[in-house]
Amino acid sequence: MELKPSLRALRQNCGAIASAVVSRDGLVIAADVPEGVSMETFGIMCATLMGAASTAHSELRAGTPQRVIVESEDTKMVLVGAGRKALIVAVIGRKGDITQAIKKLDEMAEMIKLI
Repeated sequence: MELKPSLRALRQNCGAIASAVVSRDGLVIAADVPEGVSMETFGIMCATLMGAASTAHSELRAGTPQRVIVESEDTKMVLVGAGRKALIVAVIGRKGDITQAIKKLDEMAEMIKLI
């Protein structure tokens, strides 16, 4: 699976202003982000968000979270687990299609699990 074209498709088809495939340790594997974004910081913080959600769910014995959604005034950031070693994140702008983005992220996650 070609990751970069899939990430670019999120921008073109769903209104993503940034997207990336990140290891659970925070290493950016592939990304389509605006110039000037610190990839290292972005990757580490996304992995931290998913890790915190996993820890909270574990404490509650509530299973493993499938996704985390962070909403701001102008964007929605969606993090989707892609197996035990990776996650996918997309930041969807106000005019973007969050429902379509989640569908595409879920499809990508299933493909990444097979890699």
